[in-house]
Amino acid sequence: MRDSCRVSDGKIYLAATPIGDAGDATPRLRALLESADLIAAEDTRRLLNLAGRMEVPLSGRILAFHDHNEADRSGELLDAARAGQTVLVVSDAGMPTVSDPGYRLVRRAHDEGVAVTVVPGASAVLTALAISGLATDRFSFEGFAPRKDGDRSRLFHALAGEQRTMVFFDSPHRTGDTLAAMAEHFGADREAAVCRELTKTYEEVKRGSLLDLAQWAQPGLKGEVTIVVSGAPDAELQPEDVVAEVLFLTDAGMRLKAAAAYIAERTGVRKKDLYDAALRESRI
Repeated sequence: MRDSCRVSDGKIYLAATPIGDAGDATPRLRALLESADLIAAEDTRRLLNLAGRMEVPLSGRILAFHDHNEADRSGELLDAARAGQTVLVVSDAGMPTVSDPGYRLVRRAHDEGVAVTVVPGASAVLTALAISGLATDRFSFEGFAPRKDGDRSRLFHALAGEQRTMVFFDSPHRTGDTLAAMAEHFGADREAAVCRELTKTYEEVKRGSLLDLAQWAQPGLKGEVTIVVSGAPDAELQPEDVVAEVLFLTDAGMRLKAAAAYIAERTGVRKKDLYDAALRESRI
């Protein structure tokens, strides 16, 4: 255990913090909170609250590090690491850089040759995906759903054909409107899950169609919200999409009825529709 929690000087550590239950904190996070020379926190008050719940003493210098000062503060953090200090970067919950500050810092660190590593841990994205019951083999994280109606509509229109499972963050007060917009652009029957207060006392996962979920959430929700939406179904093949394959087989000597039956079995297109389409094409 001692080796797994070893801390090296002169490095920036991006550490995941619990998204709800403080018991999810990793031993490496605890060790870094105790020993880091400099802790850059998205919200210093939340950091102190977390450390209190974890019963971990903080001995290092604490700096606020958020979206509004990341560009200015990054230089200070890089200088500290170059000087041999252990620099710990944490956000309010989950992994820094994932819809949280840290991206600009990491880019500069790579460009300037400063060592960066990650302390894995809790992630609202993966937690929601796992508990949603939706497909997990391929997924995309789309961040926070846009606040403005026009921006939201443009994004959802662009994502309507996305076949991967999609994960969004959202404000609990806007979730009903967000789900309604999703139902409009993705289809009212598209399956989804709304995950609220993950790992906390009042954790709730509501599954259903986008339309049903929009109606359920319309009065407003409370707490942290993550929305998981199933991907678009595969487009159904039409006879015109595969009739060329039938004609290729007939040109090679296979009878039309047999060629249509073979391609129908392989593609799922009705044999009669394929046969008729091949007849039309051969007469043109």
